[in-house]
Amino acid sequence: MPIDAAKALAAEPRTDGISWTTKDVQLYHLGIGAGADPDRDSPATDPDELRYLLESRLHVLPSFATVAGAGAPGVIGGLSLPGVDVELAKVLHGGQTLEIHRPVPARGTATATHRLAAVYDKGTAAILVLRTEVADADGPLWTDDSQIFVRGEGGWGGDRGPSNRLDPPTGAPDRTVERPVRADQALLYRLCGDWNPLHADPEFAKLAGFDRPILHGLCTYGITLKAVVDTLLGGDVTRVRGYTTRFAGVTYPGETLRIRMWRQEGSVQVAVSAVERDDAPVLTDTIVRHS
Repeated sequence: MPIDAAKALAAEPRTDGISWTTKDVQLYHLGIGAGADPDRDSPATDPDELRYLLESRLHVLPSFATVAGAGAPGVIGGLSLPGVDVELAKVLHGGQTLEIHRPVPARGTATATHRLAAVYDKGTAAILVLRTEVADADGPLWTDDSQIFVRGEGGWGGDRGPSNRLDPPTGAPDRTVERPVRADQALLYRLCGDWNPLHADPEFAKLAGFDRPILHGLCTYGITLKAVVDTLLGGDVTRVRGYTTRFAGVTYPGETLRIRMWRQEGSVQVAVSAVERDDAPVLTDTIVRHS
């Protein structure tokens, strides 16, 4: 079997030193569309957007944690684990969970510890849960779980894992916004450290079963969190405590994301769809926890 679950889970954690600067934060924010304002006709940059782009007043969106210091292992990193021998074209990012222990600083040096937290058997596929725990001299900063979906590698009789499906929200959303995705968004976002050719190379995308390159799931993840922070949290990035999503579908560069938000006690439930494809689901089972 290409995935040896016992061997993969028994592997020693890997520890790396990571660092990031304000330039890395600014690049990430540009990669998820900061600086653009689809709600204004003026070509001038909305002053509120400058908090994501000017080093003198830089606010760090917590989802930057997924790329800080070249990010968590992610899809490609998961294939380098002991006991894992699968083709990259069979792998997709299935979901993401981020716990924020302290606000992410605009520059920093920290230690990242990576390990395989779980392997689940979904019958027709396997799911690898890659966990990264990051701490600096003052203590824990964040914990990041990437769920990696490997097609055709299930069926060995292992644990199916927990169900993270949420009940559909009731009533009309409290806010709905639309965010256009630039045609070159994936080419810009990949400069944050995710070099998977699925997001840039048309031939590889066809090999993986797509008509053309798709946007990084974590780019959609960041676009969505920014929309929630900007519209329901008063632009205060420090209020975010946790953020979980399931990647239910893909986004193609050039499309428009429709982001629906429902307020709950201490959280916002979110659903994201692709406008041009009859609201095809993109992110589901999505919760932003906040103070």
